[in-house]
Amino acid sequence: MTSAAPQDLVVTQATLADWPVISGWAAAEGWNPGRSDGPAFFAQDPEGFFLGRIDGEPVSAISVVNHGPDYSFLGCYLVRPGLRGRGHGLTTWKTALAHAGNRTIGLDGVVAQQDNYRQSGFRLAHRTIRFTGPAPEAEPPAGVRPAGPADLAAITAYDSACHPADRPRFLAEWLTTPGHRAVVRDHDGHLTGYGVIRPGQDTLRIGPLFADTDADARALFAALTADVAGREIAIDVPEPNAAGVALAEQAGLRPSFETARMYTGPVRAYAQERVFGVTTLELG
Repeated sequence: MTSAAPQDLVVTQATLADWPVISGWAAAEGWNPGRSDGPAFFAQDPEGFFLGRIDGEPVSAISVVNHGPDYSFLGCYLVRPGLRGRGHGLTTWKTALAHAGNRTIGLDGVVAQQDNYRQSGFRLAHRTIRFTGPAPEAEPPAGVRPAGPADLAAITAYDSACHPADRPRFLAEWLTTPGHRAVVRDHDGHLTGYGVIRPGQDTLRIGPLFADTDADARALFAALTADVAGREIAIDVPEPNAAGVALAEQAGLRPSFETARMYTGPVRAYAQERVFGVTTLELG
């Protein structure tokens, strides 16, 4: 899939080898991408990433990652500073959106782009607030343990109830990527939540944080942060989850960034009340 634009912009599918370019631009924008996100992102949909180039030099990027037959997620929409306002972003956008076909598309849009997304047919679902700050002192709680290979099936099923689409390929990588630490909470052999913490460019990132109850979420949060007290952490909390907002605030974290979850159409019903922390703003 290719497309040309003014000044000979050529848009083609990106590969995992191109990820350092895309994530580097995202880091420069202050988005704090994870240091090892690429393999899990591309595992979900290796054909869902795009770069625009002029004379072989990357100038624009976007991802439109398909999560199944009905749902796709847009992220990594970037144009190099100094080359904006020339139509490169729009051409890259139009080329990549064809990859979604007739699927509903979701995104987490930064404030500056939300009006443009509305004009493209996206509608607001809710705000997401990024909370950041030093991790509080915490004791490892009872009932939470490191996730292991034997937990993958249960985590995948639990995740499917908390997300608009199934994503087993993504999770298989996300839970085992070097530097990522995943924990689960269970009661009598029944999973009641899970969470992941990973290194970002600027801070440690928590995501997802999915849990049945506020108590489950707090136990998972404590388990994820017990070994990193005092280090800077970040978690993206859907604003409608009042318990999630309260958890972040009571941990001493403060709002630093916001996005809007937006969709072009209906999505599969999922347990939004269990989403105390979004997995990733790039893939939902």
